[in-house]
Amino acid sequence: MSSVSLYLNFQGQTEAAFGFYARVFGTAPVAMTRFEDLPPDPSAPPMPEAIAKQILNVQLPILGGFMLMGSDVPEGRQTTMGNNCLINLSPDTRMQTRQLFSALSAGGVVNMPLEEMFWGGYFGSLTDQFGIHWMFNCHAKESEQQ
Repeated sequence: MSSVSLYLNFQGQTEAAFGFYARVFGTAPVAMTRFEDLPPDPSAPPMPEAIAKQILNVQLPILGGFMLMGSDVPEGRQTTMGNNCLINLSPDTRMQTRQLFSALSAGGVVNMPLEEMFWGGYFGSLTDQFGIHWMFNCHAKESEQQ
């Protein structure tokens, strides 16, 4: 089922922020992964412990089925007003994902093209012509859409 969520980026404060939001809304995260949970990359240097313990993704239901999501940004990238909040779209089909991605990227910047990800999603991100950041994460497989 298609869904929309809000995605928040933090500078190493995701766990504290989502602990606060969980208390406010009286809910608990339905998913939480850390950078140390990423598949190992033999061509990359070892991940520093401080980064490994940071949040890669957390999902917290808040009101009316709305999902608040978030992560810590990679070291060296600063969060600022504008890049710390993204609209996350999870369309039902890959075709719909490609259509929305294409339309929203017109006149904007593709930050990450749509591609298969290790968690099984079809993922990409862009900044539209008005400076709004969008993420796409379709869980449907191409073969499921025939």
